[in-house]
Amino acid sequence: MKAAYISQTGPWNQIQYGDLPTPKAGPGEVLVRVEAVAVNPIDTYIRGGIVKFELPFPWVPGCDVCGVVEEIGTNAGRFKKGDRVWGSNQGLFGRQGTFSEYCAIHEQWLYPVAENISSAEAAAGALVGITAHLGLFLHAGLRSGEVVFVNGGTGGVGSSVVQLAKAAGATVITTAGSAEKADQCRALGADHVIQYRNEDIDARFAEITAKTGPIHVWFETLRTPTLDRCVPLMAIRGRIILMAGRDARPEFPVGPFYVKDLRMIGFAMFNASPDEQRAAAEALNAFAASGAWKPQVSRVMPMSQAAEAHRLQEENTLQSSGQLSGKIILMP
Repeated sequence: MKAAYISQTGPWNQIQYGDLPTPKAGPGEVLVRVEAVAVNPIDTYIRGGIVKFELPFPWVPGCDVCGVVEEIGTNAGRFKKGDRVWGSNQGLFGRQGTFSEYCAIHEQWLYPVAENISSAEAAAGALVGITAHLGLFLHAGLRSGEVVFVNGGTGGVGSSVVQLAKAAGATVITTAGSAEKADQCRALGADHVIQYRNEDIDARFAEITAKTGPIHVWFETLRTPTLDRCVPLMAIRGRIILMAGRDARPEFPVGPFYVKDLRMIGFAMFNASPDEQRAAAEALNAFAASGAWKPQVSRVMPMSQAAEAHRLQEENTLQSSGQLSGKIILMP
């Protein structure tokens, strides 16, 4: 089969595209014929050696996948041949990733595809959708009528947070880098959008929260949070969610934080158990079936261009290039 892979960690141009043996479905696994995969920042961190795992070289990157079940391994019974499935959590903890024509994946990490979602959308929504759902509901305990803020309303996680929070009955505030992206945020369900490149962010927060009241859930997607801005805007017993910024060391306003009974919760989606991720995925399928959640695809590229896709992702993540509104999708 054709696959994108590396023989050692390093920069994006370490990625090769060529032939690797087609895997077999082992115990509890199914063999998936890949239709679409998504590129995530974590893929680039592992490939670059920033996040260190013991990797089985040649190693195939990629967390997310959508495809069709081709073979059923022993002790696997959740799916049958021909089922369309989607999932995430691959390419981690020594597992091979998804940037290949076929993947052998344990069935605990796979879910049926909602009928009204394309393969590209299903792959685009896998890691980011599960992350958004876990953050909002498992960790923050979002309730209808609350106010939610998320940075980057057209990004992978951000666009899912906007849609899911709105569908759950929240008032949603977000940010965007341009008028065009602000319009996209509103189309996704955002009630208020701050254009951070050309508006006074603090003045806009003051204006918006004068109408909405204080923020109950602050979902931070930036690698370096500004807690001195965030904490004063929070409601009593508000929840601050952190899911990015491995090297961040921001100043922490202890006094304003504790006198509001605030909670700060950090989480990584790949720490969630298979049952927790499945519950999130099933809820996402229901949101998708109702039209409340539509994963955002920024661009579609052939899998042979995986190296270029990693370069683009790094520019967007590490250099804040703003090129992406949603996920990069690769197709075999």
